[in-house]
Order: sequence, then structure tokens, then C-alpha cells
Amino acid sequence: MKAQPIWRRRPLRAGGAAHFLHDGLTDSLYLFLPIWAEVFGLNHSGVGLLKMTFSAAFGACQVPVGILAERWGERRLLAVGTVLAGIAFVAMTVVGNVWTLGLCALGVGIGTSVQHPLSSTIISRGFSAGERRQALSIYNFIGDLGKVAVPATVAAAIGWAGWRAGAGLLGGAAMAGGVIIFIVLLRAQLGAPPQQAARHDRTQPTGWRFRDRRGFQLLSAIAVIDSAVRTGFLTFAPFLLIEKGAAVETIGFALALVFAGGAAGKLGCGLMAARIGIRRSVILTEGLTALTIVALVASPLWAALAILPLLGAALNGTSSVLYGTVGDFVEAERQSRAFGLFYAVGAAAGVVAPPFYGFVSDMTSVSLALLVMATSLVVIIPLCQMMRPSLVAAGAEAP
Repeated sequence: MKAQPIWRRRPLRAGGAAHFLHDGLTDSLYLFLPIWAEVFGLNHSGVGLLKMTFSAAFGACQVPVGILAERWGERRLLAVGTVLAGIAFVAMTVVGNVWTLGLCALGVGIGTSVQHPLSSTIISRGFSAGERRQALSIYNFIGDLGKVAVPATVAAAIGWAGWRAGAGLLGGAAMAGGVIIFIVLLRAQLGAPPQQAARHDRTQPTGWRFRDRRGFQLLSAIAVIDSAVRTGFLTFAPFLLIEKGAAVETIGFALALVFAGGAAGKLGCGLMAARIGIRRSVILTEGLTALTIVALVASPLWAALAILPLLGAALNGTSSVLYGTVGDFVEAERQSRAFGLFYAVGAAAGVVAPPFYGFVSDMTSVSLALLVMATSLVVIIPLCQMMRPSLVAAGAEAP
């Protein structure tokens, strides 16, 4: 019997649907930040701290979620987290000050933390080593479609009925999505809890089970820098565009352009890595990110909008290459916690980056803060070179 195409297989379809919803939820926050700054009187440092609240919860829960999945299964945790994120968004519709808003952001961070490690594990286990990077590239592409569709829909809702209505729309969609995700995974027999006997079998492997700890560490270091720049850029690019004369509706359109480019980048970069190699792909995408950020700062609004799709492709494309490489350095039975750790260190950079770049912006300008982000990407080049022996040993790159 002829094998199904990768994109039609159940693990990818289920994980991709969860990714679409969750990435749409989390990246819609960037649309709300300028609005909250005006409503609650926040400076750029305050905006960074609010984003840090979400990112701290998001990052802190990644490893515990991966470990809990080894006992409870991915299906149950993924559904519960999605519903929790929805409840937090609904609660935003009645907040009256920045403190309660921060608590809601905390709830969104906890709820959405489940998606990346659990969906990535479901997909990674469902494909062979040769198919895994392509499958995860498609998974990332689907997530970026959510980043395009959901914020654009929310921006329209905000323009029509206000930001609280937009938050309520997101919350309702998330709660319904959590129930649907559980049903879909149950019917597909994916993400179930381990069998009771296996759970208590003392002969089962323990620990993290790294195949190459140094390779994983270098991969994670690259992810830290990449995540810091991506989070910092998405947090403060709307403020740069406002300085160039953009309205709130234009910000929603601009983010859609970034995420549309990111969707193409995540799909294309995963395929590109199979052709030219992991290291070259990362260096190429990060170099292009730096150049397009510089061009964005120097351009008028109309030109900046034209640059955003290319910038988004480079900014988000690297992650497909990085995610697809995690499985090369970790044994299959420990991939839930390994993906959790990998996403956690990236999210930790997302915790620190917004307040740091917010401080730089307040002390100098938002333009200079973006230029600092671009400059930091240079550090990735030597890290890629250092990772080459690990990639060769894992069979992910030719000697």
C-alpha cells in the first residue's frame, strides 16, 4: 500500500491544528500591546514587563509540561491548557487595571505553554528520522497561518467593537478549540497516557537520554538569541510603525504581513536545510533578518510595509530548522521533556528581551533598540560553526 503524503497523516494534522490556534492566540498579544499602553498609560518598559509576565509563565511551564506528559499523555494536557488560555482571554474583557491584566497574561502564558512541546512530540514520534524535519516544517508553517489569520480577524473585531470584544472572541475560540483538540486526538488515538505497567516499569530508561548533550546545548544557545530577537522585534516593531504614521488597523495588517512571510519562511527553510545544510540555512536566515531590520528602521512607512514579508520569512524561518534538529540529539522516549527544555530556554529569552529592549528604547529610541537586536544576531555564526561536529555525528550533515 502506498504511504500517505506527509501532510495527510494524522499526527501532523492534529498537531498542526493545535499549532494554528495557539500561535494565533499568543501572537495576537502583540496587537493588544500598543492599545494597552494607551489605555493603561504604560511606557515602553512597562509594555516589556507586561510581555515578560506572559513569557515567564510560558517558559517556566515548558519543562514541567514535557515531564507530566510522560505520565498523563499529551492529549489531556493539550486540551486543558487550551481551555485555560481561553478563560484567561475572556477574563481580559472585564479587567480594570494593569495588575489584573497582568494576571490574565499570566494565565495565557500557562495555558499556551502546553502546545509546542506536546504537539512537537506527537509529530516527532509519528515520523521517521528522514521525514521528521519536513513534517515539523509543515507544522510550523501551519502555526504561522494561524499567526496571519487570527490577529487579522481580531484586528477587525477591535476596529468594529473595541479591544475587549477582540479578547472575548479569542477566549471563546480557545475554549471551543480545547474541546475539539481533545476529541480529535482521542479519535486518532494520539497522545494517550502511557500504559500503567510501562509507567511503573523500573527497567524503563531514566534521565534526559541525550545522544549529544553538547550539540543540544549549542542548538539551544542559537535558539535563545533567535527567540530574543524575534520576541523583541514583534513587541516593539508596532511602536516603530506608529512613529512612521501607522494607525491601529495598519498595525494589524503589518503583523499579518510579518506572519504571512513567516509562514512561507518556516515551510521553505525546513526544505532549504535539507538541500544546503542546517548551519548554512541558519546563517543565511539570521543574516537576512539583521539586514531587513536595518532596512525597516531606515524606511518610510510604505517601504517598511513592503519589507515586512521578507523580514518575517527570515525572522521566523530559522525556527523550523532548529526544531527539526532537536530529535537528532535526544532519544525518542525523552523527546517530550527535551522539546519542553528547548522551548523553555527560548521562552526564557522571550522573558528577558522585552523589558531589556524596552529600557533601551526608553533611554534612546525604538529605532536604536531594533538596531541592537539586529547586531546581536552576529553571535550565531560562531555557534553554528561549533555545532558542526555534533551534526556530522548525528548524521544530520555530511562530513
